[in-house]
Amino acid sequence: MAFIGWLFNSKVPAGIPRILLVSAAALPWQFFSSSFSEASNSLIVNSNLLTKIYFPRLFVPASTVIVCLIDFFISFLVLIVLMAWYNFIPDVKILLLPLLLLLALIISLGAGLYIAALNVKYRDFRYVIPFIVQFGLYLSPVAFSSQDIYSNSSIPKALVILYSLNPMVGVIDGFRYCLLGGNITLYMPGFIISIAISFLILILGIRYFRKTERSFADII
Repeated sequence: MAFIGWLFNSKVPAGIPRILLVSAAALPWQFFSSSFSEASNSLIVNSNLLTKIYFPRLFVPASTVIVCLIDFFISFLVLIVLMAWYNFIPDVKILLLPLLLLLALIISLGAGLYIAALNVKYRDFRYVIPFIVQFGLYLSPVAFSSQDIYSNSSIPKALVILYSLNPMVGVIDGFRYCLLGGNITLYMPGFIISIAISFLILILGIRYFRKTERSFADII
């Protein structure tokens, strides 16, 4: 209950409506959660295809992530309408948004590949995926601003670094920085950590997927 109270009482950067603050964060998070979930379950859903036709198995989870981009662009248009309603016009920093979207795609694909491979070997693992997504939502700055954490001197630096290890923190902060600008700042050390973790997840996901894909048809 104390955590919920902190979320609703957390500070909002001056001049930015809370609904825009949350919506700008929900945009990349929704893309990640949907693409990660779809990619993680993609091999099980297409099990008949895997046993009948040979093709690079990497295409299956990768295609689900690409399809989720359609939902992202629809949600992005809704956000643009909402920003226009509040007479909120982004500046030139919005040109950096495709790079942040690419970063979110890298995280989704890397994590999705790893979990998809585990899902084939351990079928019950698919029940853990909703928990991972729900738990990640609470650890990501969707309902609150990271500036509350980075500017709070009472929070130990070790916890700040641990918080930055969540790669979606950098993506969400980056989206807010590009779309809302103004008094929103980007904590560069944490953003760099998020980028490094994102590429590490992608590399580990691809390596584990390629290592286990030969046995997919036999196990599934």
